[in-house]
Amino acid sequence: MPVTIAALFAVTGCGPGGPQGYTNDWIYPRDVTTVYVEMFDTASFRRGHEYDLTDAICKRIESETPYKIVSDRNAAQTLLSGRMGAIRSSVLARDRYSGRPLENETQFTVSVSWKNLETGELLINGASASASASYSTQLGQDFDYAAKVATNRVAERVVELMQTKW
Repeated sequence: MPVTIAALFAVTGCGPGGPQGYTNDWIYPRDVTTVYVEMFDTASFRRGHEYDLTDAICKRIESETPYKIVSDRNAAQTLLSGRMGAIRSSVLARDRYSGRPLENETQFTVSVSWKNLETGELLINGASASASASYSTQLGQDFDYAAKVATNRVAERVVELMQTKW
């Protein structure tokens, strides 16, 4: 029986010789300690969301990573920059009699780059992250509510991109 279990682990990748391998190593690059986050640019006609996104990313980096956000670019080891794509809003469901929207969705997409300023190496090169949030005016929610939720979700995705690849 123990031979069967060992063979099962070897085939599924849970054993030491498995194709995926597991580790308890750090999930973020160890050679980075400080990050300067540039104000994200936007391609959207809806202004102001780039400020909320930059703020949300900074807060997530400070709370979820071992990195320190610095306000002086010259004191930073790395630079995180990006651009928000068009902010999209669409109708998910309509009232069948009046045709008015019952539920809407807001979608944010960003392109992110992360550069090591000491070596010039691109840690992230134009990777894309996106998130969406739904809202209903019947529940007292509006576009701004969904935009804040989507902003926080896309900030979470950006910080996930900063993790080392497996």
